Amino acid sequence: MFQAIIVALVVFLTVGGQELLGFTMIGRPIVIAPLIGLLLGDMATGLLVGAALETVFMGVVNIGGASSAEPGLAAALATAFAIQMGGRVEVAIALAVPLGIIGLQIKTILYVLVVGPFAARFDRLAAAGDATGIKKLHFGLWGLQWFLYALIPFFALLVGSKATQKVLEMIPDVILHGLSIAGGLLPAVGMAMLMKILWDNNVSVYYFLGFLIIAYFKVPLIAVAVMAVIIAIVVAQGDISKMKLEKEIAKKLTGSGAVDSSGMTASQLENEAFFS
Repeated sequence: MFQAIIVALVVFLTVGGQELLGFTMIGRPIVIAPLIGLLLGDMATGLLVGAALETVFMGVVNIGGASSAEPGLAAALATAFAIQMGGRVEVAIALAVPLGIIGLQIKTILYVLVVGPFAARFDRLAAAGDATGIKKLHFGLWGLQWFLYALIPFFALLVGSKATQKVLEMIPDVILHGLSIAGGLLPAVGMAMLMKILWDNNVSVYYFLGFLIIAYFKVPLIAVAVMAVIIAIVVAQGDISKMKLEKEIAKKLTGSGAVDSSGMTASQLENEAFFS
């Protein structure tokens, strides 16, 4: 009962509160999983699950109809199940993706059933200029919607704690081994999804540079991150200098911009500004 209440409360405050005061990102696995691990007395498992699931869901951004999974509920249940199963992180991670998909569908249904019927009420309050009424209705519906959503992990853990253990004991070892392998592959899938979105041929050389440094030179990840920050600063400074140079050239050019009053061309002005 205690674990069920704790996980439900965390889901209510993080997943529900993520957009209450702006998009705070507190509903991400990297936040939820360690928090649940801390409250349930197994911080190490929470950190492991949070880091792994953040990698899986890093490329998942639910915008309008382009939605795939709800990582907050998945992280909460996966962490709780992993702790209940004695640290079986790989199995819990493999269960996280279907849990996230189911969570998103329930979240969408709650939007339709709880918030949808009050759309006309919002319009009437806005037409009457009742700002206080709009705020009360908004926060009231928020509380009701996410209270209902938090009941999912509550009953899942309340009913499923012992049931989950019994089901796992009935599952053959070969299937559990397969789930463990799938859980190990999911972070790579998440990184591939993120790379597909961010990939640019102009900067792809940095990806291969990072891979080379880690794989062959065995440089620690923190050192590689510091090197990446330095490279980013150097590139940004170069872009800023280029923008300033273009502005100076634009100021010196007159009329059509081909030749200035001294008879110098744009190319000559650029060279002069560069060497100066």
